[in-house]
Amino acid sequence: MNMIQQPTIAAIATPIGQGGVGIIRLSGKDAYQIGCAITQRESLTPRVAHFGGFFGNDGIIDEGVVIYFKAPHSFTGEDVVELQGHGGMILQNLLLARVFELGARQATAGEFSYRAFENDKIDLVQAEAISDAIAATSVAQATSAIRSLTGEFSNKINALHDDLTHLRLYVEAAIDFPDEEDVDFLSDGVILAKINAVLSGIDEILATAKQGQLLRDGVHVVLAGKPNAGKSSLLNRLSGTQRAIVTDIAGTTRDTLEETLVLGGLTVHLTDTAGLRDTIDKVEQIGIARALEAIHKADVLLMVYDASQERDPLALAKELFAEVMTADDMLFTQKLIMVANKSDLLPDPPMHVVSHETELAIQTVYVSCETGDGIDSLIKVLSDKVGFHPPENSLIARTRHIDALNRAKAFVIEARDQLTIYHAGELVADSLRQSQLALGEITGQMSADELLGKIFSSFCIGK
Repeated sequence: MNMIQQPTIAAIATPIGQGGVGIIRLSGKDAYQIGCAITQRESLTPRVAHFGGFFGNDGIIDEGVVIYFKAPHSFTGEDVVELQGHGGMILQNLLLARVFELGARQATAGEFSYRAFENDKIDLVQAEAISDAIAATSVAQATSAIRSLTGEFSNKINALHDDLTHLRLYVEAAIDFPDEEDVDFLSDGVILAKINAVLSGIDEILATAKQGQLLRDGVHVVLAGKPNAGKSSLLNRLSGTQRAIVTDIAGTTRDTLEETLVLGGLTVHLTDTAGLRDTIDKVEQIGIARALEAIHKADVLLMVYDASQERDPLALAKELFAEVMTADDMLFTQKLIMVANKSDLLPDPPMHVVSHETELAIQTVYVSCETGDGIDSLIKVLSDKVGFHPPENSLIARTRHIDALNRAKAFVIEARDQLTIYHAGELVADSLRQSQLALGEITGQMSADELLGKIFSSFCIGK
């Protein structure tokens, strides 16, 4: 397999800081010559670790291992050389500077992965999975990202794309040969059955992708309520550390405090806020304004209140959040969970989770931040609220993947309507074509340059 190799790029591929090993990666048409020059070797055997010195104009810079990957059998599909020397930024920068002197240039963010994509070594989903695997903050995230990286998500999308291709061929045949064997292809039920099968396939992938999106992006949760309700205590209990200052003095929390946690496999971006009340303290007023802004943007709102004191929490919710409620109270309360703290002070505590018999479908979870009682129930209610389930078979997905799948589904539904209502074969075929284009955006078969640039620019330099 011969391919045109681009100018050579280079970057440090290991984390900044001290370490046992530091790696500089090169890729491009001059990578092999640079590898030979810097090691003062006449040749490098592909996929063999050569130990020796790395030399500059004034003598040896470092010593270590050089490995050469001959095109197309490399990550990028080009000639790739890795210089594996000692960790530490001084040595790594000296070595990188020497590589630049020999003709390489600094790689831009994600440029190695972009070249791998251009050379059909990986598709767009796999490229994104590289970034997701590096950025994973939980075992579940890392495992799911690696499954996407190995092609599992792409294979599902490609299989669906193939199904649409076969369906389009069948429809086109029905249009071109309408009188073949006296069969009305558009009304014999075969096309409709195939369309329904494709819709089922899209729904199945969507369900997996939505779990993957939650796994990757997590959910933004805000703690809100009156002063001294136990918001900061709940943050500390969930995080397992004394992250927030807790006192009996009302108004201790004056600003938003953010913490990222993994609760039951779900990544939670948790924000503690200042207690909501009327105050003349200007600093506290600013904190309350920021609290209201955070509440408005939250995916889930945990209204924490003192169960031993509050008699009408529903009325309290309407009072506290009047400023951020829209005209549609139902929309606001869809993200509301009421947390009855200090349940250990109740003489006869109720069950952990209580569903209110109202049209708002609000749940109250009874907890004790002092003892930890009810915390597991709260985590379960939170997961159920956002539709998160144990991610045993989840695949990392992004918002753009779900958007493309939803558009693909809409076009297939449109094709079904054109078939069953209007009997318009040409329009059926066109809707199926539009669905294929939407799916192609996911793996990169159909992608605008602007989209590709935006995706790869989020990568680290060495990838």
